[in-house]
Amino acid sequence: MANYYNDNEHLKFHLNHPLMKRIVELKEDNFKDKNLYDYAPLDFEDAMDNYDKVLEIIGEISGDIMAPNAEEVDHFGPELIHNHVKYARGTQENLDAIIQSKLFGMSLPREYGGLNFPIVPYVMSAEIVSRADAGFANIWGLQDCAETIHEFASEEMKTKYLPRFNEGATAAMDLTEPDAGSDLQAVMLKAHFDEKQGVWLLNGVKRFITNGDADISLVLARTEDGSQDARGLSLFVYDKKKDAMKVRRIENKLGIKGSPTCELVFKDAPAEIIGDRKFGLITYVMSLMNSARLGVGSQSVGIAEAAYHEALKYANERAQFGKPIIKFPAVYEMLSNMRAKTDGIRSMLYETARYVDMYKIYEQIAKKRKLSADERKEMKYYQKYADLFTPVLKLFSSEYCNQIAYDSLQIHGGTGYMKDFSIERIFRDARITNIYEGTSQLQVVAAIRGVGNKSYLKRIKEFEEIEVLPELDYLKKILQKLTSHFAGITAKVYDENDEEYIDFHARRLVEIAGYILIGYLLMHDANLDLKYRKSADIFIRMARAEITRNISYINNFSPRDISDFKM
Repeated sequence: MANYYNDNEHLKFHLNHPLMKRIVELKEDNFKDKNLYDYAPLDFEDAMDNYDKVLEIIGEISGDIMAPNAEEVDHFGPELIHNHVKYARGTQENLDAIIQSKLFGMSLPREYGGLNFPIVPYVMSAEIVSRADAGFANIWGLQDCAETIHEFASEEMKTKYLPRFNEGATAAMDLTEPDAGSDLQAVMLKAHFDEKQGVWLLNGVKRFITNGDADISLVLARTEDGSQDARGLSLFVYDKKKDAMKVRRIENKLGIKGSPTCELVFKDAPAEIIGDRKFGLITYVMSLMNSARLGVGSQSVGIAEAAYHEALKYANERAQFGKPIIKFPAVYEMLSNMRAKTDGIRSMLYETARYVDMYKIYEQIAKKRKLSADERKEMKYYQKYADLFTPVLKLFSSEYCNQIAYDSLQIHGGTGYMKDFSIERIFRDARITNIYEGTSQLQVVAAIRGVGNKSYLKRIKEFEEIEVLPELDYLKKILQKLTSHFAGITAKVYDENDEEYIDFHARRLVEIAGYILIGYLLMHDANLDLKYRKSADIFIRMARAEITRNISYINNFSPRDISDFKM
């Protein structure tokens, strides 16, 4: 009996972060639901116990059902039958187990059948599922669509659609098209209002749609005739029951094969508009994409954890030259680095999730009553840092996920290249994480503003003010020195007053900020529990080496050198 929650002490550590008390109290609004729902918590301790129990159930389903099904799902994948998707047997078994446990829609309010969980335990559940099967994590994680409906749709639409998630309805976000991938403002799928029928109708093609034949889909479509930019786009809900959308094909992918990636054709498909016209991309989808990037962060951490476990197990079992290979420095260094990177991106994941929780909860409270000046200030503070941390999280978690899977396969040697070992699948699954929901390059574009306006530096300085144990002071001094170097090299680049030069070095600058932020987060984890001292020490040493390399490159590269790279 495997339980992917109980066997991971790091999850319980992050679940019990000091800020959780504030998050729970705001989320439960003085625990007013305790008199309305028999499953609503009575107090903070009861709420935390609820989270713990639900995560145990998810951990059990992940360890006992999803993980054993993963290889078969990867081998067979979904089928296309009469223009609709049929999940692989194992995928359907996973889905049935989740539905039976009433765990879909867990973050939705209780009035819609949800559990009213904060983002943190929801993200934690996504990490657990991802460790078992990264492909199924996409089906699980698209519950984010329910959050978008809850946040922006009319009360009538919320009442109509949200209870279906708790009953097991699957979701999809139909955004990309053959000529509109990263550039979503180029979306051309047409939506027009049929006066006779009194309904919006969708016509066009969507491509690379994850879980594309879902029960409930959010569709980005062009409503304004003659428009060609983001201001002409609106967001719609399409219900599969209308049977006016066909799946043209299921893509044959490198990895995450259990998650059907589809090409869809809409032909006079009736749909309902969410919110206001023209705000589909600039407001609703941007919010949805931030949630999706948090989801990819959890998926990346789950994959990294899976890869680390496979490497650790193999290194202990595989003997060469008379001893287990874990005894060789070349191997135990790799494993220690993998552990430190995984701990680092997990800290970044839950720090970001807590920021999101704080400002999202305040947004919901603001719909019911006026926020005080202090509450508005706190909401803006956390929203600012949620927006700043999300692209850094997506960048580092996805890149490290790939590195950790790569190193795990390397530790397996030739056997890891064979399909007899799970690492071969995990390695392939990892590759998509730094591509979809915004490539690593696009995360840099989103993050570089925080470098230029010194927002990252400001947050780092706030971290610096936190007192640490005497035995961690040496790490703090390293980070302080690295922060000084970051400030200096940022000033040097921006003093050139050359946008192309700034763009050229943007990734190096963002990476430096990320190394320092994660270094501080790990040091603060160690401050709460010294078991993280090893990971903090290793990561900060690695960070110092990488920052030195990036700064050296920038210092030896002038604006005129950019011409050497132009094609």
